[in-house]
Amino acid sequence: MDAREEVAAEAPRPVAGLRAIESLVALTKPKQTGLLLVTAVGAYVLTAAPAIDGGALARGTLALALAISGCTVLNMVLDRDIDAKMARTAGRPIPRGEIGPGQATAVGLAASAAGVLLALGLSPLFAAVVAAGLFFDLVVYTMWLKRRSPLSIVFGGVSGGMPALAGRVLALGRVDVVGLMLALGIVLWIPAHILTLATRHAREYEEAGVPVWPTVYGKRAARRAIAVATVLATIVLTAAGALEGIARGAIVTLVVLGVGLDGLALLTLVSPTERHNWALFKGASVYMLGAFLCLTFGAVLAR
Repeated sequence: MDAREEVAAEAPRPVAGLRAIESLVALTKPKQTGLLLVTAVGAYVLTAAPAIDGGALARGTLALALAISGCTVLNMVLDRDIDAKMARTAGRPIPRGEIGPGQATAVGLAASAAGVLLALGLSPLFAAVVAAGLFFDLVVYTMWLKRRSPLSIVFGGVSGGMPALAGRVLALGRVDVVGLMLALGIVLWIPAHILTLATRHAREYEEAGVPVWPTVYGKRAARRAIAVATVLATIVLTAAGALEGIARGAIVTLVVLGVGLDGLALLTLVSPTERHNWALFKGASVYMLGAFLCLTFGAVLAR
């Protein structure tokens, strides 16, 4: 009996109390949300240092945390039928019956609306960027393209870049080239994070009826896309740091991190083993965390 059959064999088990809170938190994908918040905070500090407004940063981070968490919960509701068909996701709270779709929808809508309203109190432009992230993720990516085209990853990547752009906008008050570079760097990084996962679980996605790059265009084409996008992502993010004049040590660290991630992407291209693919998936998250920490502390040390 595989994981899907085991989950299907279990009766739905609605939960309450502390367990319900834990299940709702799980729906927000805390690690993913945390990484996106790091990009937002990093972009803000990169821009504002040394004159950092702690109150604005705290409120902006809370607004983004609510909006991102709410959006993720709503995505879980919209994708619950897909999740139930895939062993990788069948154990999530909604497919398991721990949280009902109605309850999750109410929480997701409330958190998303609260995030946008809090952002609006800080700046209309900041709120617009936050709302744009929600729109691209929920409407364009999840509701429109995910079940129709493998190119949905591009638009999903746009939503992933919005927190960094929002952090820049909150500090600067406008959209500029560096802000767009930070967002673009994340969009270009997305294939190393998503396509590696899609390659690992290509068969499950195909059985669930979700078109992903490896099944539609082939795994080799996916690896080429990953390699090209990854190299461009590391170049763009390093260039953004250089334009902002971050400390030399931070630039050197950014370059080293970039070379490491690029090396993994190229290794996966020339030696496409499951081990190398998974190492690239893990390495992508390490790189993004490290890159924005470099941008954050590099800006503080330089000023």
